[in-house]
Amino acid sequence: MDIENGPHKGRVSIVIPTLNEAGRLPQLLAVLASEPDLREIIVADGGSDDGTQLLAVHLEAKVISTERGRGPALREGAAAASGDILLFLHADSIFPPGGLAAMVRALDGDRRLSGGNFRVVFDVDTPFTRRLAAVYAWIRRFALYYGDSGIFVRRKVYDEIDGIKPIPLMEDYDFVRRLERAGPTCRIDDPPLITSSRRFMNRPWPLALWSYAKIHLLYWLGVSPEHLASTYARDQERLLQRASKRRQS
Repeated sequence: MDIENGPHKGRVSIVIPTLNEAGRLPQLLAVLASEPDLREIIVADGGSDDGTQLLAVHLEAKVISTERGRGPALREGAAAASGDILLFLHADSIFPPGGLAAMVRALDGDRRLSGGNFRVVFDVDTPFTRRLAAVYAWIRRFALYYGDSGIFVRRKVYDEIDGIKPIPLMEDYDFVRRLERAGPTCRIDDPPLITSSRRFMNRPWPLALWSYAKIHLLYWLGVSPEHLASTYARDQERLLQRASKRRQS
C-alpha cells in the first residue's frame, strides 16, 4: 500500500518479509492500512507458493521478490522504501491500532533516538508465554531485542550503519547491536505488539529455548551465519518430530 500521493503523506515505510503467509497477511495489512502515519507497505517475498504475492498485490501492498531468508528480504525491502522511518514487522504479528502514531511521537519527542522496538505480548496466553514475555522485557534492559518485537529505525540512521545484513540467521540481533551503538533507543510499551507463539506451540518448550540459546552461544563464538542456519534448521526438524511423536502417543 502506497499513500505517498494521498492527502496525508505518511512517514513510515513498513517492510514485511514473507514466505507462505497468505493465511496471516490480510489481518496485518488491514490494521496497518488504517494507520495515518503510514507511507507504504512493502512485502518482501522469498518465493511463496501459496499465493502470498498475489494476495499482497490485491491488498495494495508493494511487492518485491527476494532471495529466501529474512536477512535478504529485509535488506531488499528497506532498499525499496521511501519513508524517513522504517518499521520491520513479521507477517504473523498482530499490530496494535495506534502503534505507528505512538512510534512517531516517541521519535519526534526525542531527536536523539535512533530507533527502537515494541513491548511484546504473545497471541496465546499460557504460563509459559507469560514467562517468556517477562524474559523479553528483562533482556530489553540490556539492549537485546529481536525482529518479532517490531524493530524501527530512522532512515538516516539505517543508512549510516549499513542496514540489515543479508545473512541467513541472526540478522535482527546483528542489526540491533549496531543500532544500539548508533544512539539511544526506546521501547513502545503502550500499545504493545502481539507476536505469534507458533514456533513454541506443540513443542517441548525447554528444548525450544535451548535451541535458541545454543544458536546465540555459537554466534558469540564466531560460527558463521550460514552454519548457524543449518544448525537451526536441523534443531527445528527434530523438535517437530518430537512433537509429532507426542501427539501420536
